[in-house]
Amino acid sequence: MELSDEVVIDAPRDVVYAALNDPEILKECIPGCEELIQHSDTELEAKVVLKVGPVKARFGGTVTLDKSGAPESFSLDGEGSGGTAGFAKGGADVTLTEEDGKTTLKYEARVDIGGKLAQLGSRLIGSTAKKLSAKFFTKFAETLNNEAAA
Repeated sequence: MELSDEVVIDAPRDVVYAALNDPEILKECIPGCEELIQHSDTELEAKVVLKVGPVKARFGGTVTLDKSGAPESFSLDGEGSGGTAGFAKGGADVTLTEEDGKTTLKYEARVDIGGKLAQLGSRLIGSTAKKLSAKFFTKFAETLNNEAAA
């Protein structure tokens, strides 16, 4: 499955980039995130509870960042397991473009799933993935806007 979208955030690129690398902000914005641990500058570990259709599971996983193009772009790869619910692995390419003090964040993500999750069907998985990413970016933009106002 592939997802892509863009969101305009009312903050300069360096602020957006720093927030995307802040575990506390990410934990607050990731739907269902219970724990987010930064092991190094490029490695994160997360525990997230998600409900996809009738399947609710706690996923544990890791994310590795490639910051070689930062702050204009970066990529990430990750994988997680939800026990009997299944697994997910994938990655995303993110670009940050600043114009007039605002940053356009564009992403292209790809995800492979297996187990019970894969049996639910691509339509349900796709719509859930879109809702979760929309929740993340809405909360992320709100968080940055609130910090700018403070």
